[in-house]
Amino acid sequence: MSRRPYVRPVKATWWLGQRRTVVYMVRELTSFFIAVYCALIVIGLFRLASGAAAWERFVATLTSPGVVVLQLICLAFAVFHSVTWFAVTPKAMPLMVKGEPIAPGTIVGAHYAVWVVVSVVLLVAAGM
Repeated sequence: MSRRPYVRPVKATWWLGQRRTVVYMVRELTSFFIAVYCALIVIGLFRLASGAAAWERFVATLTSPGVVVLQLICLAFAVFHSVTWFAVTPKAMPLMVKGEPIAPGTIVGAHYAVWVVVSVVLLVAAGM
């Protein structure tokens, strides 16, 4: 008598079967690009600390076509990540006020409102 457990075969493309899992996997992929952009920012901080010449070379690198494309890809993935996260926030963080649940649309709308306010503040601080 064999005691081997049954192991169901799973294809590597199992996640392509439902739109929900595709969106989830793409959102997880966006984390890689956000990490790459964060690393780019940290490199910029090191270049800034290294002096004016290092900073100027870094800024010149940022304006090269390949790095501009990378930054646009990172921006697109960051927006996708934010939008999809805002959509699931009411499920991940249901809020109650005086024992009554807050409508999911209110929670999502509040996130977008804060996003717009923070973006405007940062643009004003950057002088744009």
